[in-house]
Amino acid sequence: MKLLSLLTLFIVTPSFAISSECRLQPDCGVYTPLHTREGQGGGSSPLLPPQGTSVETIVPQGWQSTYAEGDLNKDGIADLVLVATPNFPENQKKRDDGYVYDFNQPILAIYWGLADGTFRLYKQYPEILPVNEDEFGSIDFSLNITNKGVLQLYVEGFFSVGSCNTPKHTYVYRYQNDDFYLIGEETREFSRTTGEDVSVSTNYLTHKTLKTVSNGFDDSVRPRSAWSNLPHTPLRRLGEDETGF
Repeated sequence: MKLLSLLTLFIVTPSFAISSECRLQPDCGVYTPLHTREGQGGGSSPLLPPQGTSVETIVPQGWQSTYAEGDLNKDGIADLVLVATPNFPENQKKRDDGYVYDFNQPILAIYWGLADGTFRLYKQYPEILPVNEDEFGSIDFSLNITNKGVLQLYVEGFFSVGSCNTPKHTYVYRYQNDDFYLIGEETREFSRTTGEDVSVSTNYLTHKTLKTVSNGFDDSVRPRSAWSNLPHTPLRRLGEDETGF
């Protein structure tokens, strides 16, 4: 994909009060998530450890995770970005046939790679990714780091009730001036009933947006594309907006 068609990601950083502590189990090197933050909503989110040697030593056992490695800060060492979802049973619901619905809050975290082969936490965002809210939808995440050090976060939703659309979002960030900035995004909505496929690609570096409308069911419908200009505003930092559909 070209940069313009690879773009998207919102995030919010609420104020937190730290409670409890985090630790590594010395006998096996596995993280025990004892460190939590109390958020503005009154709940708490577990924190990932401040360092680790691999994804396996960073993500607690039993948690779902996806990750990508690549050089984000251009120091020649591979860094680590991951999305980890806890497996707390109080946020899960089991169906009669044994299938488990998971409503746990995913965590986005970025770790710098060090010369000794370990990873040190740069920052984590415990309450900014969308979460499954009921049994009728699911949200999947994937990550990529390009050879130019650009971070891409993909968020895809599927809803069996309440919406005929399948939304896909791609958020693209670049590390500069000691932080990650949103340089572009892409949203795509596909209708499972009409076949209408609408994508909007936004490049915040060139301040342009491209909207394309096509139809996945009817090849005779010619795609229609239109460019528009954006106002020149400062780039938004990772953590300034919240992801969602």
